Amino acid sequence: MSAPLPAIVPAARKATAAVIFLHGLGDTGHGWAEAMAGIRTPHVKYICPHAPVMPVTLNMNMAMPSWFDIIGLSPDAEEDETGIKKAAENIKALIDQEVKNGIPSHRIILGGFSQGGALSLYTALTTHQKLAGVVALSCWLPLRNTLSKSALGSNKEIPVLQCHGEADPLVPLIFGCLTVEKLKTMMNPNSVSFKTYPRMPHNACPEEMVDIKQFIEKQLPPID
Repeated sequence: MSAPLPAIVPAARKATAAVIFLHGLGDTGHGWAEAMAGIRTPHVKYICPHAPVMPVTLNMNMAMPSWFDIIGLSPDAEEDETGIKKAAENIKALIDQEVKNGIPSHRIILGGFSQGGALSLYTALTTHQKLAGVVALSCWLPLRNTLSKSALGSNKEIPVLQCHGEADPLVPLIFGCLTVEKLKTMMNPNSVSFKTYPRMPHNACPEEMVDIKQFIEKQLPPID
């Protein structure tokens, strides 16, 4: 089932860079488009796609917006490998579309929250499109045991901003810590930064949004 067109925050002037940001399970791109509008940089276009609606095993097979099926939330839970890989291909196609629109992939940051953050990490690590960076919020690395250094695409050196709430009951902080450890073995460890926020549950907070804004401005400076 095809999802509706992404929510877009257009650049205030000519777009010379883009942020593609993927929402979490059961959500849509609209809330994150609003959040991005609150931290926008004038030459950057923000694209917040909507996940397709599908039954989710974790939620008793209820249908909801989801990038791929989630079977369980424990670190050793079975994963929807086919769905994750298919979702990553769809995101790579979205990046290609922006490249066709005139924004080179090295001027695109890929990011996401929770399930969307997981997909953004997996996509960045497996694509041959050179990206400007990744923003991974309150998430984990999918299929981490099948990802090897040799399978990595073009993004071994790109900067990653990973953020997590210290009071997250849904995706506990340990998931973020383990993900950062794994990323540092696969990528340049100096390019991975991990920020945690006291008392923040499974959502975002103003301090985190400031950190995201600064990361975007640093990795996507104006070029005109």
